[in-house]
Amino acid sequence: MSASAGEPGTVVPTRRWSLRRTRRPGDAQGTLSRLLAHPSMRAGLLLFTLVVLAAVLATWIAPHDPLRNNFRARFTAPNDTYWLGTDRFGRDILSRTLYGARVSLRIGLSVALSTALIGGAIGALAGFARRLDGPLMRVMDALMAFPAVLLAIALAAALGPSELNVVLALTIAYAPRTARVMRAGVMVVREFPFVEGAQAIGASATRVLLRHVIPNALAPLVVQQTYVFALAILAEAVLSFLGVGPPPPTPTLGGIVSEGRDYIQEAPWISIVPGIAIALTVLGLNLMGDGLRDALDPRLRQAVR
Repeated sequence: MSASAGEPGTVVPTRRWSLRRTRRPGDAQGTLSRLLAHPSMRAGLLLFTLVVLAAVLATWIAPHDPLRNNFRARFTAPNDTYWLGTDRFGRDILSRTLYGARVSLRIGLSVALSTALIGGAIGALAGFARRLDGPLMRVMDALMAFPAVLLAIALAAALGPSELNVVLALTIAYAPRTARVMRAGVMVVREFPFVEGAQAIGASATRVLLRHVIPNALAPLVVQQTYVFALAILAEAVLSFLGVGPPPPTPTLGGIVSEGRDYIQEAPWISIVPGIAIALTVLGLNLMGDGLRDALDPRLRQAVR
């Protein structure tokens, strides 16, 4: 005869409840399938992959030394030796564009990662801790009062021309926009029942923020950073064009465009080739961002199917 739950000495089995959200096995595969099925994502991924491969393999596929001067070949039009022509110093434009794409991608990736860490942390704290929301976001609003490119130009000019200073200037310029996106996502997730349940059982604020809130608010941040990547490449080109980017002889796409502006009629290929490289890179990133947005946003998933 089994003892009832109310009898003395009876051990009542307890059930342990977990507030961790369970992920269905097909979620990752479903997201990947939506990404690959999206035409913008496929086109953007193809363009961006080609640019990245060209930049990474520049050491092996560049036909000439990008820094080597050859004054006998100054302003040579595209031919069998110099496929995309040469500049005023006789340097090969194709080689300089490949190495310049490497620098631009490195700066863009650094800015995207640094703004995600700094802006994401500020936005998460502002969205989760109500007492910090006002002070932190007022500082972000003050930075956003200036156009991002103008703020980056001012900071880069004050810090001096170097690759590190360009990354620092662009991070300060674009971190407030990332912080606002992260703050909006955290403010939505913090009201979900599983977050309230974690707080009810006594989980610390740090644990709730790191384990429950931030992982579920990352999707908008990931999409935002693809656009920040593209904007950073454009802004770096502007800074290099104005002479406050990485100093010569480092080849940068914006710097090559700037070198060819005085010879646009005699040698248009000097500016056209790196300009096309910038356009293709930014276009690929923007198309990838559109695909990520449509695949990760539940309201837009129906349109992707």
